[in-house]
Amino acid sequence: MADIIIKNAYILTMDPEAGDIENGVVVIEDGKIKEIGTSTEHTAEKIIDAKGSVLMPGLVNTHCHAGMTIFRGYADDMQLQDWLENHIWPAEAKLTDEDIYAGTRLACLEMIRSGTIAFADMYIHEDRVAQAVDEAGIRAALSYGMIDFGDKDKADRELEVGTAFVKEWNGKADGRIITMYGPHAPNTCSREFLIRVKEQAVKDDVKLHIHVLETEAELNYMKENFGMCSIHFLKGIDFWGTDVLAAHCVWLSDGDIKILAEYGVNISHNPISNMKLASGICPVAKLIDAGANVCLGTDGCASNNNLDMFEEMRTAALLQKVSVMDPTVLPARKVLEMATTNGAKALGINSGMLKEGYNADMIIVDMNRAHLTPVYDVASHLVYAASGKDVTTTIVNGKVLMEDGKVLSMDEQEVIDAAIRISKDLISKVDN
Repeated sequence: MADIIIKNAYILTMDPEAGDIENGVVVIEDGKIKEIGTSTEHTAEKIIDAKGSVLMPGLVNTHCHAGMTIFRGYADDMQLQDWLENHIWPAEAKLTDEDIYAGTRLACLEMIRSGTIAFADMYIHEDRVAQAVDEAGIRAALSYGMIDFGDKDKADRELEVGTAFVKEWNGKADGRIITMYGPHAPNTCSREFLIRVKEQAVKDDVKLHIHVLETEAELNYMKENFGMCSIHFLKGIDFWGTDVLAAHCVWLSDGDIKILAEYGVNISHNPISNMKLASGICPVAKLIDAGANVCLGTDGCASNNNLDMFEEMRTAALLQKVSVMDPTVLPARKVLEMATTNGAKALGINSGMLKEGYNADMIIVDMNRAHLTPVYDVASHLVYAASGKDVTTTIVNGKVLMEDGKVLSMDEQEVIDAAIRISKDLISKVDN
């Protein structure tokens, strides 16, 4: 007997060979998709009727600082340096393990509610991030964010902490947690440190997560200090490869784009954060045309304010169209690929597609709503009309984390209350 059968669904498989399936059935067993089609002879302990809804792969958020939910709305509408140096960094210096745990639980709750089944995180106190992920039932690729600013002693300490975290948590939580190395950025990490981190990641057979050319200030800094941009600098130390997840990648030349595509680098596009901080526009259309794997991320809630990947999809599509003045650029299906299959590829997880043998990581979106009526094109609706609030059911690793709008894996009100309490305490400490 199977664990779960979902029936009567419009299945958006994201599998180019299978296409969409109307009135489809998915059978889930032992955390995997056992069968997918229009009928089944299997029986299951649990039957979910998804009539009037779309069943699709859960979304993958490939760049996030989950614990920053407690900074949601704390410092808005400011210049980047003012925002960072006078507000975010002083507040982060006061963060405790418990703050990060509460913030990450809130992030997991928000992601489960809005259809995200996996996220890539780079932050501090990462052991507590991992604990929150384990308890929430979601999937994550976690990295301790490392900065050395050219200080050898600090570099040694950072790498020691990062390595310990990688080895402690990789493969934990029934395989839902994978670990990565997280050197912050080329302008905050020394050349020597980046080389050491890359070597350690190769040795431990894990991926790397790094910010790259998020701002024009980084571009100018790298050119002034090294005579080249971040892309060429990292190429010069053999950093690039399919094991790298590069966030932002806003200030790219055509030559940079060619390098990223050639080395198979995974690019996490964060349109809302980039817009809010006025960082610029990532040349997504050019990257895709060059063959690069481009996925989507929200960044942290201090520079986005929510973790709704449906909103991120819509913004990515619209921003790219107006940036190149071409309404045909980045159509709905392509954006859905970025948020599902491309994201799963970037993290190296067997999700992002509804196909036999893949992880049972999926969501149900209720289409029987005023703003989703009528339905001419399902993919178009999911990108241009739907929001995370339309997700009714979230399943990760074959476990139902939310059903019919009720979160089952967490005590929702307790998580919210804890985050409110933590945020008040934190800001009072910062203000004093």
